[in-house]
Amino acid sequence: MSAKTGWRARAIALFSDAGGPWGNRGNGGSNGGGAGGNGPRNPWNAPPGGGGKPRGPSPFDDLSRQLRDRFGGNGGGGSSWPMIRLVGGVVVGVWVLFTSFHAIAPQERAIVTIFGAYSRTLESGIGLTLPAPIERVTKLNVAEIRTVNIPASSEVENFVLTGDQNIVDLDYSVRWSIADPELFRFQLTDPEETIREVAESAMRAAVSRVDLIGAIGAKRGQIEADVENRMRRILAAYRSGVRIEGVAIKRADPPGAVIDAFKDVTAAQQEAQSMINQANTYSQQVTQRALGEAQAFDKVYAQYKLSPNVTRRRMYYETMEQVLGKLDKTIIETPNVMPYMALPPNARKAQEPAANPTLRAGDR
Repeated sequence: MSAKTGWRARAIALFSDAGGPWGNRGNGGSNGGGAGGNGPRNPWNAPPGGGGKPRGPSPFDDLSRQLRDRFGGNGGGGSSWPMIRLVGGVVVGVWVLFTSFHAIAPQERAIVTIFGAYSRTLESGIGLTLPAPIERVTKLNVAEIRTVNIPASSEVENFVLTGDQNIVDLDYSVRWSIADPELFRFQLTDPEETIREVAESAMRAAVSRVDLIGAIGAKRGQIEADVENRMRRILAAYRSGVRIEGVAIKRADPPGAVIDAFKDVTAAQQEAQSMINQANTYSQQVTQRALGEAQAFDKVYAQYKLSPNVTRRRMYYETMEQVLGKLDKTIIETPNVMPYMALPPNARKAQEPAANPTLRAGDR
């Protein structure tokens, strides 16, 4: 029997029915306080004269009996201790196994803390730590691309002031990932909210440098690149452990209250620009044609200086060809001979009188 079991047996024997701290509970004994005794009465004995009622078991008796039944004692229950030790060993082993060995996926990194303080970072694979709560492990997915939408709902308006004192309604998203697990775990209390606030600040600073037309049209790519660079600088100064992957503007419109009027203004501006483009095109055509004619005249003038008479006659023929080329004409070179000339069909129809089947009375 172990020392602990021996002390328990002594305590039980002390408060058992066999006797109390002053000796036996019976009427006999050196310390008994019976009728013929001279010493003080034993508090465990019955009152003198036997007139008292029989007493039941005391609370100490109930407690000792329960202890004997549960943990074993003089009642022969000592064989339960090995089973208790076996179950406790199994529980401790499972606890150590599940809190000391950690499977870390390839896209994950594990932050190890000792009583809440940073200890080290575990790479992918099987990591070994001290059992909890001595060391605790927090796994972070460093390969996942997360997205923050601003505003969170497409039904919410997000007004931003442009450089020409106009207002534009912007919807955009920010893609980010974890660059440094240690900084990400301990530097930022709410990483997503921090990224959202930094993105809003950077977007307002970038849009304030362009006008309304540029913000909703041609300069959207420039705004996205500017916001991305600003966010990287700010988050690096925060030592946030966050990497900005990109910024995308999903919608850029005027406020809903003035969007119809803005569309009319935009349509008028586009029409004006179209007319300007047409005028510029016509001007370029006329200019090119004039340049071509000037170059042709320079060539003719160079030939005219070499032979003026021939060039003058040739110019006369070309001019007459251009003037008379589209006319219906007949040229007769002999002045005294009147040859037969067959008029073209259109000319004959014009010269013939209108056919009338009835004759007037004066013509008979």
